[in-house]
Amino acid sequence: MEILIYSQKSSARSRYVFKLLFEELLGCFYRVTSNPGEFESYPGPKCSYGKRPLADEVFLYSCDLLFEQGIRFQETNESVENGIAMLFPAKMPAAMPFDVFSASFFLVSRYEEYLPHFKDQHGRFKANQSVLFKLGVLSEPVVNRWALQLLSILERRFGNISRQKRTFTFVPSIDIDNAYAFKHKGFIRAIAGSAADLFALNPNHALYRLQVIFGIKKDPYDTYEYLLNLSERYPFRTFFFFLLGDFSKYDRNVPYQNRYMQELIKLLDDAGKAGIHPSYSSHRSKEILKKEISRLSSILHREIHMSRQHFLKFSLPETYHRLLECEITDDYSMGYAEIPGFRAGIASPYNYYDLDLETETQLRVHPISIMDGTLKDYMNLEPEAAIEVIRTQLNKVKAVNGTFIAVWHNESFAENKRWKGWRAVYETMLEHAAMN
Repeated sequence: MEILIYSQKSSARSRYVFKLLFEELLGCFYRVTSNPGEFESYPGPKCSYGKRPLADEVFLYSCDLLFEQGIRFQETNESVENGIAMLFPAKMPAAMPFDVFSASFFLVSRYEEYLPHFKDQHGRFKANQSVLFKLGVLSEPVVNRWALQLLSILERRFGNISRQKRTFTFVPSIDIDNAYAFKHKGFIRAIAGSAADLFALNPNHALYRLQVIFGIKKDPYDTYEYLLNLSERYPFRTFFFFLLGDFSKYDRNVPYQNRYMQELIKLLDDAGKAGIHPSYSSHRSKEILKKEISRLSSILHREIHMSRQHFLKFSLPETYHRLLECEITDDYSMGYAEIPGFRAGIASPYNYYDLDLETETQLRVHPISIMDGTLKDYMNLEPEAAIEVIRTQLNKVKAVNGTFIAVWHNESFAENKRWKGWRAVYETMLEHAAMN
């Protein structure tokens, strides 16, 4: 039987979050009613959502967030009790000691990122400003856990509830910021790079660069044969995100017109699936974004609907508005560069809710779980320590049957001085993800 939810009020926000928790995370059939008589006579599993219970049902307290319009400062009154993170505590006894629907909506809508906040050097929302960081639970998929806790409460009261159970999903993804370290970048960039090496009194590096350019040695970032071999050994489809922006301080890939670059894009798209990696420069311009998407589309002769922002650089709602205008349907940028965990508190894909327009959109947000640069550059971890962090995060996502999205880069497999030992990190992650 379906779950019946009694709510005296209805809004786009409440409809969105009911769908997220019951349908998308739990796989339950549900229906909402505002008729007290229908609710009281319903013989199946049911819960009420409001300021006070109707009778002796599973009562869930409601604050006002889901029935407001616009954006304002919210008193979340966050805390952790008995190991459970809570926002918007209930003001009277209820089946859950906080408003689970408002708390979930606040996190997945990224409500706090619409409020005034400080940005880092790249214009990004900083992890330490988030409510989950302040609670010390940023590494926990709290929304998934809340949904399972709610299901447990309902099943204790009404017995097993019919549902389509969710399964754990693992998604390896590779950002191609710099397809080759030295090859295929053109004569001017090769001369400039060699001159810079000599100016820095590093003749060995200049020699190595020339040996790679002339085919005597393999380019260190050319790790694609290794990646293709891995894709045959493990049952995961790898996503590749290509940076095709014009050359700039933070956008330094091989020119998209290069024949070898285009062949690489087609090769990896055939092996997995290619998406756009909008450049650092595209953040300020829809026209630049459209141009870069068009470049990838013309190379692959198909429409492009998948993206991840370079440097994970995005701001709400502007970035998501631009992606929607450019017909991107799936974005893989929801995470922090400086710390692993769940920026939106959730380890499952979900539709972006536009707080400006008060509507659910068709942009699918895919939260990332871990990134190589986070572990190596921000946390300064050695490979063995990085493996333990990954194992811990994987186990948390498996426990809630969520989706674990790993972000890596082609140069991270170079096994050079900087990335020595990190192939083992990646392979261990794949092995653990494949375990039942």
